Amino acid sequence: MRVIVTGGAGFIGSAVVRHLITVKGYEVLTIDKLTYAGNLASLSTIEDNPLHRFLKADICGRAAMQDAFESFQPDRVMHLAAESHVDRSITGARDFVETNVIGSFVLLEAARFYWDRLPSARKAAFRYLHVSTDEVYGSLGDDGLFTEETPYDPSSPYSASKAASDHLAKAWARTYDMPIVVSNCSNNYGPYHFPEKLIPLIILNALEGKALPVYGIGMNIRDWLYVEDHARALDLIAERGRLGETYNVGGRNERRNIDVVQNVCTIMDGLAPKPNRHQSLISYVTDRPGHDGRYAIDATKLETELGWKATENFDTGIEKTVKWYLQNEWWWAPLREGYNGKRLGLLSASGSK
Repeated sequence: MRVIVTGGAGFIGSAVVRHLITVKGYEVLTIDKLTYAGNLASLSTIEDNPLHRFLKADICGRAAMQDAFESFQPDRVMHLAAESHVDRSITGARDFVETNVIGSFVLLEAARFYWDRLPSARKAAFRYLHVSTDEVYGSLGDDGLFTEETPYDPSSPYSASKAASDHLAKAWARTYDMPIVVSNCSNNYGPYHFPEKLIPLIILNALEGKALPVYGIGMNIRDWLYVEDHARALDLIAERGRLGETYNVGGRNERRNIDVVQNVCTIMDGLAPKPNRHQSLISYVTDRPGHDGRYAIDATKLETELGWKATENFDTGIEKTVKWYLQNEWWWAPLREGYNGKRLGLLSASGSK
C-alpha cells in the first residue's frame, strides 16, 4: 500500500504518518510546505525508515502535485494539509482561502488526472480521504450533537475555508465519480501539537510560570479527541469508509475550556510543582471574535460501521500529553523561540486586515 499524506509534518498529519508506517507497514510520501506549523522533528521516529519519503511542496502547485502522483504512484491519498488556527484566520484569512480552498482544488484535480488514467483494477481500488473539522457545523446549543447530516454553518474564516473544501471534495465525488470519503473531527490534543493551541500553550506557560490565558470566562465547550485515536480512525475511514460518505470522528469527551485548563494545572501541580498552585496563573482575556459556544460530535456512524472506538478518555489522554511535553523539551523549545505564546487574532478598532 502506497499512501500520499499531505500536511504530514503537521500535528495530526505526523500522527497519521507514524501510524501508517510503524503499525501498518505502508509506504508513505509525506507532502508538506513546512510552514510555521509543519515540523520535520515530528517525524523523527521514522525519518530513516525506508518506507518513508518526504517532499517539501505547496499543494497549490499543480505541477508539483502532478509530479508527486506520477512518481510515487499512490494507492491512496489522505489530505490533511491546511491552515488550521482560528485566531490566525481572523487577521490573515487569505492564507486560509489559498491553502484550504485553492490547494484542495489543485490536489483534487491532480488526483483526478492520475486516477482517471490508472489501469482498471488499480483505479477501482484507489481511495481519497479529505480530512476536515467539526467547526464547519458552527455552534451547538446546550443540547444535541453534530451528526453527518448537520447543516454547515461556519463562523470563522478558518471554518468557512474548510467548509468550502468539503463541498469541493463532495462535488468531485458526485460529478466525476471519484472514490472520495470525507471526515470531520472534533478538537485534537496530544504530542507534537504546535504551542499556539490551547492545551500545549497552557502546559508550556504553566511550566515557565507565565499567565494562562482563558478566552472570555472559559465556558466554551469542546469535544476532545486524542490525536493517536484520530489517526487510527482516519486509517479505517480511508480503507473501509463508504465512498461518497462523511464520517464524524469525536472522542465523546466534552469539556469547558476552563475545566481543561484547571485539569492541566492539577496535573502540573503533581508533576512540576511550584511554590504556588498553577491555577493562580489563570488569566481571563478578551474573547475571540465569533467564538462558537459548543462543539460535540456524534461518532455513532464511525463506531458502528467501522468498529472504531477511542482508546483514551480525556483523563488518561491529558495526563499522557502533559507528561510528553515535560519529557520532550527538545521538540518544543525551538518552537517557543519563534512563537512565545502571545495572543493572536485580535481585531483592531478599524477591523481586521
